[in-house]
Amino acid sequence: MNSKLINNYLLHFITVVFTLSVNMNSMAQDKVIPLWTTAIPGEIKNTEYKENKVYKDSILQSVSNVSVPTLTVYQPKNANGTAILIFPGGGYDHLSILKEGKKIAKWLNTLEITVFVLKYRLPNDKIMKDKSIGPLQDAQEAMRLIRRNATSWNINPNKIGVIGFSAGGHLAALLSTHYAEKIYPENDTVSARPDFSLLIYPVISMKNEIAHKGSRNYLLGENPTEDAIQKFSNELSVNKETPSTFLVHAADDKSVTVENSIVYFLALKKNNVPAEMHVYEKGGHGFGLGVEGTSAHWTEDCIRWLKSCHYL
Repeated sequence: MNSKLINNYLLHFITVVFTLSVNMNSMAQDKVIPLWTTAIPGEIKNTEYKENKVYKDSILQSVSNVSVPTLTVYQPKNANGTAILIFPGGGYDHLSILKEGKKIAKWLNTLEITVFVLKYRLPNDKIMKDKSIGPLQDAQEAMRLIRRNATSWNINPNKIGVIGFSAGGHLAALLSTHYAEKIYPENDTVSARPDFSLLIYPVISMKNEIAHKGSRNYLLGENPTEDAIQKFSNELSVNKETPSTFLVHAADDKSVTVENSIVYFLALKKNNVPAEMHVYEKGGHGFGLGVEGTSAHWTEDCIRWLKSCHYL
C-alpha cells in the first residue's frame, strides 16, 4: 500500500473519530430525561391527547399539548457549580422552546452555568384533575430532581436558580413563592426552593387590572374564583423567605404590562428580599435574548447581577 493511500485512510479515520466525538459531546450537552419516574400526579390518561411540535427550517420552535414533562440538560465545558432551571413562556398555551429555552440555555452555558430546560405540562382539563397546579407540580419536582442529583452534575445544591419568560415567569415566581406547598406525594425532604429567580417580562398577577388574560384563562379558567385569583397572584405570596430576584420588563409591553414586574418588586422590597429591576423604554413583549433598543442589554445587566450575588 502506497503512502498516499495510507494518508487517505488516516485522514478518513481521523474525520470519523472527530465527527463521532462532536456528536457525543453534543448529545452530552443536550440530554433529555423524564421528569417523573413514578406516576404523574393528578394525571388523567387520554390517548387522544397528542403533543404538537412546530418546526421552522427543521428546527423545533414551540411545543403544545404537553402531557409528559421532560428535562433537557445543557452542560457547559467547565461547570462553575451554578445551575439554572428554565421555564419557557407561551401563555400556558404552548412553550416557546427555542427562543426562551434552547437559546437561553446556550447563552447561560457560555457563562459556565449548568442549565435545565423544563418542558412542563400545560394546563388542560383533558389531562389533569386540577389544571391550576399541574405546572407547579412539574416545577417543584424539577427543582428537587436537580438538587437531588447535584453531585453528578457538578452543581452546588445552594446555587440553583430559575429563569422564566412571560407565563414561564409566572411559573418561576409561583415556584419561588409556593415551593413548600404540598401538592403531590413527595419521596424525600429535598427542598424545591430556588436560590434565586430571574424573571423576564413575567406574568405575575391574576388580578383583573393587570393580568394577562390569556395566561389566566388557560391556568384558572374563564371565570376563576376570587380565592384562585388571590392564590395565583404571586405578589400576594411574597415573604421574607422568597428568593432574591432579578426582574426585566419593557415599558411598552402591551401583552404583559410592566405593572406585573413592578408589583412583585414592591412586594420583595416590602419584605426586605434582595431584588433588582430593569425597566427598559422599548422592547415590547417576547424579546428573548434582546432586540434592537434598550432591552437588548438585559443580558449584560443580568451577568453583573449574577456576579454581585457570587453565582458567577
